[in-house]
Amino acid sequence: MSNQPRHIAIIMDGNGRWAEAQGKSRTYGHEKGAEIVRSITTYCGEHSEIDRLTLYAFSTENWKRPKLEVEFLMKLLEKYLKSERATYLDNNIRFEPIGDLSLFSKSLRSVIDDVQRATEGCNALTQCLALNYGGRDEIVRAANGLRERGEITVESLTNALDCTHDVDLLIRTGGDQRLSNFLLWQAAYAELFFTKTLWPEFSADELESIIKKFKTVERRFGGLN
Repeated sequence: MSNQPRHIAIIMDGNGRWAEAQGKSRTYGHEKGAEIVRSITTYCGEHSEIDRLTLYAFSTENWKRPKLEVEFLMKLLEKYLKSERATYLDNNIRFEPIGDLSLFSKSLRSVIDDVQRATEGCNALTQCLALNYGGRDEIVRAANGLRERGEITVESLTNALDCTHDVDLLIRTGGDQRLSNFLLWQAAYAELFFTKTLWPEFSADELESIIKKFKTVERRFGGLN
């Protein structure tokens, strides 16, 4: 097994806390966080050994946040995708959403579809945004889709998921040490790294440092060295 992480997943935590520490509104933190998404995605796109970057952008539980914050996040996502369309194309990056998109507005779903179609031929990196995503919800939806087809196997369930790619390296910023319902199936053998750095302060340099540490880990996948 290669010690190069081909699929990196990140729980981008700490936007609101970072903004409040600056004496700003939580929405300011989300705007800053979107800028970091661009820099981290660009960094991964420049490293051919990284195939996929999956970012936890909006969870199924995030609807519980204050209505005004949720509305802002929806507008920010639409604005981000529109503005980043050219960035994806210029850097040969494919955009791919996972999650239940049915609860989003028609306008937002249209933008998501447009960017996905426009970038489907790009192959330097796949940037996957988890949108209205929850690991349990993903597994239940996949199982329900399979239950009329006979026996459910590990392979059939994997192929029915939104994300069919195992995670090599999962990072969470912001200090908390939990998965928060993110890629529960795919992260079965992922190496987990937690950093106290809040997402708006996370950098390509820190990501590179984490990748270097990852490369020193002996990954046995249940076997012996």
